[in-house]
Amino acid sequence: MSASARLLWLGQSGFLIRLGDAAILVDAFLSPHPDRLYRSELAAADRRLLDVIACTHDHVDHLDRDALGALASESPQARVIVPDRCVDTVAALGISRNRIVGMRPGESVAVAGVTIRAIRALHATHATDPLTDDGFLGFVFSARGIALYHAGDTIAYDGLAHQLRELHVNVCLLPINGRDAEREARDIVGNMDADEAAELAIASGAEVAIPMHYDMFDGNPGDPARMVAAVRRLGGAVSVLVPAHGRPYVYARP
Repeated sequence: MSASARLLWLGQSGFLIRLGDAAILVDAFLSPHPDRLYRSELAAADRRLLDVIACTHDHVDHLDRDALGALASESPQARVIVPDRCVDTVAALGISRNRIVGMRPGESVAVAGVTIRAIRALHATHATDPLTDDGFLGFVFSARGIALYHAGDTIAYDGLAHQLRELHVNVCLLPINGRDAEREARDIVGNMDADEAAELAIASGAEVAIPMHYDMFDGNPGDPARMVAAVRRLGGAVSVLVPAHGRPYVYARP
């Protein structure tokens, strides 16, 4: 019998993932914002059935304060997984601390049959700050022989691909918006770009790579076609899936 995972892209870095028997919501940015290019919605039925609500760090498009409290209320069974530095922020939204799991890189927790491993991410609160892993995470979600890596916001760094290989990651969800001086002057903290994401996906040994974090804000774009071209140029075996908003993708393995 084959195992499978179902991924629904909500835009930017937001995904609803069904893995094993669990429903996992990661970095869902659902609230109105004057700069967003489109609305992101989660069906009412899905909002009631969440087992995990994960936020990789405390930026509005990853930890949506206005939506998080309501989501936790609608799915009272859900655990909220965040970097340990974000625990007080989440608790201040009225979510009970016994539902919040604060994590640091290298730690793992099991929720609803899924193992969640915290992966170091290098990012910053402001563009003028030094990159750090304090308060920033990626996550690997594993169940039934399938492992999915959600990078959150990060650059590629030495040792990241090795970690993903050791965890036998099948699917990588990777930011591709990149970074440059013009955006940093507007206090936009960047990530790996499409070429760097392609290199990481190949080096990680993943079968599928999905670009993210390139579509929500006009002033912080990325180009998924460039990632596809980079994989072809580098001769990688990984398949690049460019998702469509609101249309599910199913990854299956024997």
